[in-house]
Amino acid sequence: MSKVKPFRAYRPPRNLAEKIASPPDVINSEEAREMAKGNPYSFLHVARPEIDLPGEINLYDDAVYSKGAENLRLFIRNGWLEKDAKPAYYIYRQVMDGRGQDGIVCLSSVKEYEEKKIKIHEYTRKDKEDDRTRHVMTQKANGEPVFLTYRSVGAIDELVDAAKKNPPVYDIRTNDGIVHQLWVVDNEETVVKLEKLFSSIPALYVADGHHRTASAVRMGLHLRKETGSTDPEAVHEYFMAVLFPHDQLRIMDYNRVVKDLNGLSKEEFLKKVSARFDISEMKSEKPEKAHTFGMYLDGGWRLLSARTGTFDEKDPIGSLDVSILQENLLAPILGISDPRTDKRIDFVGGIRGMKELERRVSEGCAAAFSLFPTTLDQLLNVADAEKVMPPKSTWFEPKLRSGLFVRLLEE
Repeated sequence: MSKVKPFRAYRPPRNLAEKIASPPDVINSEEAREMAKGNPYSFLHVARPEIDLPGEINLYDDAVYSKGAENLRLFIRNGWLEKDAKPAYYIYRQVMDGRGQDGIVCLSSVKEYEEKKIKIHEYTRKDKEDDRTRHVMTQKANGEPVFLTYRSVGAIDELVDAAKKNPPVYDIRTNDGIVHQLWVVDNEETVVKLEKLFSSIPALYVADGHHRTASAVRMGLHLRKETGSTDPEAVHEYFMAVLFPHDQLRIMDYNRVVKDLNGLSKEEFLKKVSARFDISEMKSEKPEKAHTFGMYLDGGWRLLSARTGTFDEKDPIGSLDVSILQENLLAPILGISDPRTDKRIDFVGGIRGMKELERRVSEGCAAAFSLFPTTLDQLLNVADAEKVMPPKSTWFEPKLRSGLFVRLLEE
C-alpha cells in the first residue's frame, strides 16, 4: 500500500504566485542571485538564502541556514504565504511544449521510505544531502517538494480530470515558457477516494530529487528520536511530495563532457573507441535509438554504436546507455572510473541542447557525448530490483517550481 494524506499548505495569494514561484536547487548561487534580483517575493530567498548575504560567504555557514528560516517566517508574516483553512490535496499541472503532466501534492510516509515502499534508483551525495537536511531542519519545513511517481491508475486519472474542470487557483507561465496550474481538492468525498485508491498502489518511486527526499526523511527520523514519539500519525512522520503517474512523465537525455583524452592523441583515442563501438557519420547530433551515442570531437559529430557482446541486454543496470558508455569508454579508455567524484567529467542536462555540448568543447573540453534518454520503464525496473543507476542517468523536465505550496511542521 501507499499511504498518502492531505495537508494544510501555505500558499501565495493568487496575485503573488508568479513572483514567488522559483526554480528548484538545480541552479547555482550566481544564477539564483541574478534571477531574484529586484524581486523580494522570489522563493529563492528561502531556498537559496545565501543570495541575501555577502557573495563571499561559505554556502555551508550557519548564517545561510538561519537566513533561510528567517526569510520563510518573513514570507508568512507579510502574508506572501497563507495557510489553507482545511487539509486538502492539490493538483499541480505543468505544461511544456504542449505536453502536460498532472501531479497530486500530498504528504507521503517516512515509514514507507524506511521500508523501501518508496523506492529509489540512485544514491545521494553526502555533502548535498547534508546541506538540504540542514535547510529543512532549520526551517522545520518542507519548502521544496519531492518528485515521486507511481504506475498510473485510471481511477486516479479520472478524479484528477474531474477536479480540473473547475478553474485553477493559479494559472501562470514562468519565464521559461512552462505553464503551472494548481487546483485545491478539499471535498471530503474526493479526499477519501484518493486516499483509498493510493492505498492499493504497492510502491511509489523517487523520480527526481533524491537529495530532497533523503533530507525530508532525515528530518522526520531526527524529530521522532528527539520527541520520543511513537505516534505513527505525528507530523514528522510525513513529508511533502508531488505524485505523478508514470505515463505522463518525460525523461530527457543526460549528456557528458570530458576535459581531456587521458593523454591519448585523437588518433589513439579513436582507435581504442573503435574496438568497442562502430563509428560512423552522424545525421543529427542526438542518437535516435538506444545503445547509440553521439560523440562531438574535433569540431564534428560521430555516431557510436555499441557492439554486440559489450553489454548484457538482460542486466537492468548494464543495459542502460549510461552504463554502456561508462563501462566501455569512460572508464577503460579515459580512466574515469568514478564519475561521481572525478573532476575530469561534467554532466549537461538535455534541456540545454546540443549546442551547449559544442560550446563546452569549443571552450576547452576535449569531447562531448550525447545519449539516448533513459525510459520510465527502465527506471521502475531498476528500482523494483533494488538496484541503483549510475550517476546522472535521468533528467526530468519540466522541473517543479518551489514556493507554490509549502508545508510547515507545526500542524
